[in-house]
Amino acid sequence: MQCTKIGSAFSLHRFKQPQLILMNKLIDVKNCEHQVVSLAVKLINDGSVVALPTDTVYGLAADAQNPSAIGKLYNIKGRNLQKPIAICTHHVNDIGNWGKTGHLPIGLLHALLPGPVTVILQRTPSLNIVLNPEESNIAIRVPNSGFVCNIVSNLKKPIALTSANESNKPSTLSPVEFATLWPKLDAIFDGGTIGSSLESRQGSTIIDLTINNHYCIVRTGSALLSTVRILNQFGLKELK
Repeated sequence: MQCTKIGSAFSLHRFKQPQLILMNKLIDVKNCEHQVVSLAVKLINDGSVVALPTDTVYGLAADAQNPSAIGKLYNIKGRNLQKPIAICTHHVNDIGNWGKTGHLPIGLLHALLPGPVTVILQRTPSLNIVLNPEESNIAIRVPNSGFVCNIVSNLKKPIALTSANESNKPSTLSPVEFATLWPKLDAIFDGGTIGSSLESRQGSTIIDLTINNHYCIVRTGSALLSTVRILNQFGLKELK
């Protein structure tokens, strides 16, 4: 299958090195998605920071296991280094490699994910120590996005993922809303407009599951009611 051209003079299958990314960095994820995924994997694996659509808002993504890439991610976003960044993995079964899950009821994580929920767990030694070095916990996402999950699956390691906006600015639902960041990014993967409502901008619901048989709502996000209903079904009690 012949792919349509992206940017200026380069078609997707001709990419050999990330530095060949074109003057026009906007890449339509609907054009030959399997090759777009391969490009995203190449860029992230080589330490680049890219923007991509998730199941909630647009995000900035980098290799969670690469200290240099993590530094670039903080710099691009203008984020306080003391504020932790979440990671994203491709499947619920992979969560236990990065966060401790042995105390959780069987089936809970599969009931919550994939979807617009972020779970906070105690981190495992496998996670890059430079990522959130002062934190004993880690926030983990498994988005309901085949595009993002395919990228992470092919990387075979998690990505650091934060919303695609300058720090303390509203989250974004289309690439044009974070156009000021484009010059700092290696690629912007355009999946169109994700949503249009205020709820769409709330991002994922964040829950702390580090304490046995309990949960704490850290951010209400866009899936609070369904998340709480599942937590209650599994017998967890809320910590106020």
